[in-house]
Amino acid sequence: MNAVDHEDKDHLFNIQVERLNTLKSEGIDPFGNKFERTGSIVFFRNNYIEHKEVKIAGRITACRDMGKTKFWDLTDESGHIQLFLNPKYLSEKEFSLLAKIGLGDFLGVKGEMFTTKTGELSVKADQLELLSKSLRPMPEKYHGLKDVESRFRYRYLDLIANKDVKGIFIKRSQIIRNLRNVLDGKGFLEVETPMLQTLYGGAVAKPFITHHNALDMPLYLRIAPELYLKRLLVGGFEKVYEINRNFRNEGLSRFHNPEFTMLELYSAFDNYEDMMKLCEELIKSCAGEIGLQDEITLPSGAVISINKPFDRISLFEAVKKYAEIGINNWSDIRNVGIKEKVENAENLDEGSILVELFERYVEGKLITPTFIVDFPASVSPLSKRSKSNPEIAERFELYIDGKEIANAYSELNDPIEQKQRFIEQLEKTMGEDAGKKVDLDYIKALEHGMPPAGGLGIGVDRLIMILTGAISIREVILFPVLRQDESHTV
Repeated sequence: MNAVDHEDKDHLFNIQVERLNTLKSEGIDPFGNKFERTGSIVFFRNNYIEHKEVKIAGRITACRDMGKTKFWDLTDESGHIQLFLNPKYLSEKEFSLLAKIGLGDFLGVKGEMFTTKTGELSVKADQLELLSKSLRPMPEKYHGLKDVESRFRYRYLDLIANKDVKGIFIKRSQIIRNLRNVLDGKGFLEVETPMLQTLYGGAVAKPFITHHNALDMPLYLRIAPELYLKRLLVGGFEKVYEINRNFRNEGLSRFHNPEFTMLELYSAFDNYEDMMKLCEELIKSCAGEIGLQDEITLPSGAVISINKPFDRISLFEAVKKYAEIGINNWSDIRNVGIKEKVENAENLDEGSILVELFERYVEGKLITPTFIVDFPASVSPLSKRSKSNPEIAERFELYIDGKEIANAYSELNDPIEQKQRFIEQLEKTMGEDAGKKVDLDYIKALEHGMPPAGGLGIGVDRLIMILTGAISIREVILFPVLRQDESHTV
């Protein structure tokens, strides 16, 4: 924003403050109280009855003056309607109020419905009540709020200026509600697990660290709820889920926000094959809930059919098919990894190298919904090994539009093997994650017996991106993390 913009806005702000003080001096409360509406604006538009008395409230979003008669638009969450304001129908005090209010102010109106000569549904106002005085200008109607950084920083203005933005968040709510409805209908119990944890686990990520003063100990914002949810299986719950906020102290990108929403669920006596079916059902159900019939346009611009059965391919076969870097047999992996300059390829196990090559060369090519199965057990410490091949885990990841959307396992419930896997994982990452420890309390829970189970995690923000076509995760989070603007602190 340049100096002229600041001067203009400061000038407009000072004018509104003068009007505010004038209102107060006249005994008018500029920030009113409860206003009893008889319905929303869209309700009365859809159920129009000539001369019907209505009480509506909303923000003034347009002002057109024709002599003494004024035609203003009033907008609430549902829509807008024209107000017909004329001194013939308003008291002198109420009509004089119009000179001190305008765009952005909230107004309560009583009047009767009618249609103008031009066919515009309108309310002929006979009573007005100022509900809130706006001191700063609204985004300009036709140019709106276009600067991306400003849109996210001033999301409240973004919602006013850009109707499509509000539509995304309405769809977000519908999608999350639908996830709950489907799972509740299948007998799952929604639960809440700690966001502040003494140990962090369930994923490989850097945590946010805080300190509890009374107990004089460090605490971590959770990176995943997994280990607490599986404790509930030990406790006797058989189907649990949580739509949770996770926090990871890592970079920001079009696909990453430090605070994000996940659906995580566990189902006793099931396995990852059952989770695959459930995952596909949930995503297709969410698409239908927001009115997507078949074809959807992805953030990349690609158009896919959401109703077709999702593809399925093993991790190794996906690298062999899409990477085109000379991997035809498992024995090729290390040499290709060295050739492709995978960091520390000489010492890494083949499974870790394969995953690195997959992320580098393959995942971006998986546009249509694709389940990647048969992950190496070495990179899946919480998953059961395949009975047919102990080097492979019973695990899948779902990719759509080149991004991971979901992750699922047949959950490892052997406490002895789980402890050993935790130790091996810790040894691999000790240099990067010196504060990480083995969660022995979780191991103790497993020692009491956990039923075999399938577990599934879905990235809710990324799912919403896919279903709404949003090109950035910040488009689907109301208040994404941004660099602090020092001009907004005192």
